[in-house]
Amino acid sequence: QVQLVESGGGLVQPGGSLRLSCTASGETSSTTAMGWFRQTPGKEREFVVTISGNGLSTYYTSSVRGRFTISRDNTKNTVYLQMNNLKPKDTTVYYCAAAPRGMFRTYDYWGQGTEVTVSS
Repeated sequence: QVQLVESGGGLVQPGGSLRLSCTASGETSSTTAMGWFRQTPGKEREFVVTISGNGLSTYYTSSVRGRFTISRDNTKNTVYLQMNNLKPKDTTVYYCAAAPRGMFRTYDYWGQGTEVTVSS
C-alpha cells in the first residue's frame, strides 16, 4: 500500500503561481511513476502530467505544457507540480496518483486532493 498526501493548493490570481507537493509513504519505490490529475465535481477526471520513476521522462497534457512543470525528489518521496501563469480554467481539485507499473499504466494509489482556485 502507498499513501499519498497532497499540499500546496489555494487561491491565486490569474497569472500567478502555485507549487503543489505530493508526499508518498508506505510501500514506496523509486521506480513508481507519479502523475497529477484534476477533477471538478460532476465532470470527468482529467490527466495533467506524469513523470517516470527516475524523473527522466515526463508527459504533459497540451493545455498545461509550457506552464506547468513536474519534478520529483526520490530522497524525500515527494513529487512537485510547479504551476505558472495560472488561468481561471485551471481552477479545480488536483490529485496526485502513483502507477507502480509505469507512466502509462494503471494508477493504483490516489491522494485526497488539493483545491486550486484561480480568481481575481
